[in-house]
Amino acid sequence: MNFAEKVYKLCKKIPKGKVSTYKEIARAMNSKAYRAVGSALNKNPYSPKVPCHRVINSNGKIGGFASGSKKKIKLLRQEGIVVLNNRINLNKFHHTFS
Repeated sequence: MNFAEKVYKLCKKIPKGKVSTYKEIARAMNSKAYRAVGSALNKNPYSPKVPCHRVINSNGKIGGFASGSKKKIKLLRQEGIVVLNNRINLNKFHHTFS
């Protein structure tokens, strides 16, 4: 399994109504390649089965999305995630891979 496939496998584990971070996914892979996680998700060929819209920056900011940040925010809000000023409260919506 290559790096991107490992990223997609972890991303599929993020439940609806929760988000994780690029950093958290990299950490779950015993890596510090946070930007490579983002790059892999940007090329996600399995969307929406692999819900890459549920991955955000570790400071709570929305981060990038191949279809644009407005589309990402719309998808997150449809799942019940509150987005205020392009940020998500990680204390409330964060999913970890423990």
